[in-house]
Amino acid sequence: MDRLIKPYPLPYLMICGIDEAGRGPVIGPIVIAGVKIDDDNVLRKLQVKDSKKHSPHRREVLFKQIVEVVDDYRVVYLKPSEIDEMRKRFTLNQIELRAFADLMKILRSDIYYVDAVDVDDERFGEELSKLLPFDAEIISEHKADEKYPVVSAASIVAKVKRDAEIRKIAKELEPELGLPLGSGYPADPITQKFIGEWVDRFGSLPPHVRRSWKTAKRLLQRKL
Repeated sequence: MDRLIKPYPLPYLMICGIDEAGRGPVIGPIVIAGVKIDDDNVLRKLQVKDSKKHSPHRREVLFKQIVEVVDDYRVVYLKPSEIDEMRKRFTLNQIELRAFADLMKILRSDIYYVDAVDVDDERFGEELSKLLPFDAEIISEHKADEKYPVVSAASIVAKVKRDAEIRKIAKELEPELGLPLGSGYPADPITQKFIGEWVDRFGSLPPHVRRSWKTAKRLLQRKL
């Protein structure tokens, strides 16, 4: 079945897609990407899809093509230490809401298409609108990365940048234990083993771990 593609309003205005990668992992940053363009037909021709539906190699190829054809793109990194500190005052949804809005201010556009992280996608769009110092139309939907090429492109940029960060972290930490880091997701047994072994050997959580995550707290308590 063909994926749902919703038409943009005509005539084309400056549009911007926003998406994130790395919301759930216990290791590494949340990466939020935005792409800005005045005509999404070039993205349609690239056949961009939600990043999860492309192979890692295909994402890398598309990333290079995307950054060549868009008018502008930006990436925001929320480091684990920043996430932990902000979670003392805000929910994860609130943290991402503010990061999305900051990116939208930089990539000022007429229409924004965002992949909503809130269970209530309309509420997420309304809250974003309150944080912008200018008027703009905001289309906030779940699975926007499957519906709008401009959000698909943002999802690819975010995922490629997030994967690059994980490779850097693995290169830094893996030699210390001689073990693979894994994907960084809490359910990944390779990641769980890595964190547990690190705690056993060094008595603390590894760098780049989100200490406020339940998995990190559990492994730290179990091993000490």
